[in-house]
Amino acid sequence: MDESILVCVYYGPNGERLINRGGKIAKMLQCPLTILTVDPLPEDEWDIEKIRYVSRWKELARELGADFIIKYNEKRPVAKVIGEVARQKNVTQVVIGQTAQSRWEEITKRSFINMLLNEIPFVDLHIISVSRELKEREGYFERGVRAYLREQDGGLRLCFDHSNHEQVYEGIFYKEVGTDFNNGIFKFMKGGRTWEVHVVDDWVKDWKDDEPDN
Repeated sequence: MDESILVCVYYGPNGERLINRGGKIAKMLQCPLTILTVDPLPEDEWDIEKIRYVSRWKELARELGADFIIKYNEKRPVAKVIGEVARQKNVTQVVIGQTAQSRWEEITKRSFINMLLNEIPFVDLHIISVSRELKEREGYFERGVRAYLREQDGGLRLCFDHSNHEQVYEGIFYKEVGTDFNNGIFKFMKGGRTWEVHVVDDWVKDWKDDEPDN
């Protein structure tokens, strides 16, 4: 039987890991790869964080030669949507992830797995655990908010607004839980890549070493 891989991603940093795993399986089997993301909201209600994740997933899809499918404003159960796409694409293997802070956490419940297998009993199901690094981070940072890095005094300073004439990097700031100061992690896109720098008291630590390539 010809193989076909479907990778299901939702919200969070584990999506890239799932896509890479699916890409390795597809390369090994020399078969088609499809990437699916499902969201109950219309596209115009997505926050900047989700938009950046999806942009990165699209980039990976192009690199892997995969089809990328987005289901906006989807009110049906996730299992039914996955089943529909799997049948349309003649999928034989589905890759889904176990993440603590997304709708895909439902896969840890047997009811969801049973629903999915009832929809597509002909597939092999791969459940990929979240990486140890991501598990260790859970609970240590608040929800990300839009922020900017502004060049100032030979360094990069965190700010939450900016004027149009300023040289800034726009991204998402994750503040450490339990601190009154702006300490945490800042993530942003530059040159088609995702960059991550550490912020201590409003300033990027060792910014010259962490500065992205132009």
